[in-house]
Amino acid sequence: MIGDLQQLEISALTELEKATNEDQAQAVRTKYLGRKGRLTGLLRNIAQVPDAEKPLFGKRCNEVKDTLSAKIDEVLFQQSLRKKSDGLLKEKIDVTIPGRSVKFGRIHPVIQIRREICAIFASFGFSIVEGPEVELDYYNFEALNIPKDHPARDMQDTFYIEENIVLRTHTSPVQVRIMEKIQPPVRILSPGRVYRRDSDVSHTPMFHQIEGLLVDKGVSFADLKGILTAFLKKIFGMDTTLRFRPSFFPFTEPSAEVDIRCVICGGSGCRVCGQSGWLEILGSGMVDPAVFRNVGYDSEEYTGFAFGLGLERIAMLKYGVSDIRLFFENDIRFLKQF
Repeated sequence: MIGDLQQLEISALTELEKATNEDQAQAVRTKYLGRKGRLTGLLRNIAQVPDAEKPLFGKRCNEVKDTLSAKIDEVLFQQSLRKKSDGLLKEKIDVTIPGRSVKFGRIHPVIQIRREICAIFASFGFSIVEGPEVELDYYNFEALNIPKDHPARDMQDTFYIEENIVLRTHTSPVQVRIMEKIQPPVRILSPGRVYRRDSDVSHTPMFHQIEGLLVDKGVSFADLKGILTAFLKKIFGMDTTLRFRPSFFPFTEPSAEVDIRCVICGGSGCRVCGQSGWLEILGSGMVDPAVFRNVGYDSEEYTGFAFGLGLERIAMLKYGVSDIRLFFENDIRFLKQF
């Protein structure tokens, strides 16, 4: 039996040397090492080997099996390399063709504006906070002095998930959640995505908003004007002219819209500013005492102001973009300009 084993090994190695492709090498593996292979057949007849020779025979069988497996794997690897090299030799490479340049990504213009605004207010001592985009009706409306059936809700076309669960229409709910957790002083900025059922050249169902809140003792409207004036001049330039107009927001009193002199026409009047010479930038006001009562603040001891603005609106004015939908079309020709 030992002699048969040696003859089997010699025969297998001889056939493997003659193998010229992967199929022939695999055929050798099947013939000698497969379930019905010659080596397997010898192992089945181990009962015929004398007891004294069985340990030696078993050891020798394993050695032959390992030798053949390693040799077959080596032949298959060499044939695979030969096949790949033959393919490369047949491939024609034109070394005169210019190389392919690597295209680098850009930071989206809305994110650029968000980072710039956050950096400005961080220098004013504001902390950046975020909150959930799927919000309870209470935080989105009622805690902000907008009870159910109040006409002010008509100002915001809302996506309702359930009767009392909405996609937030502004980031003001974050301010309420923060005030519920901490006592004044509070100085926060809350950026994030918000949702309203609007869709035209100046509105999209999803857009980005950023709101600020400052609460402390002795905060006045003069503080609001000072902070917002400094912010707008940093964004649009120190020569920027701005004005505050009386307005209405349910959660602030008094309230004001802030406009800047049109950056397109310089105030002479154009299509962008509606011939008025002014561009509306943001809304602001002193926090209504009703909001303070809802979060447990003493409105006799503390005062504060809040403001909010759309990031796309700022980006459109700063970069001269006429259609807000361009920010969301992912057109590389548009995005690579920023």
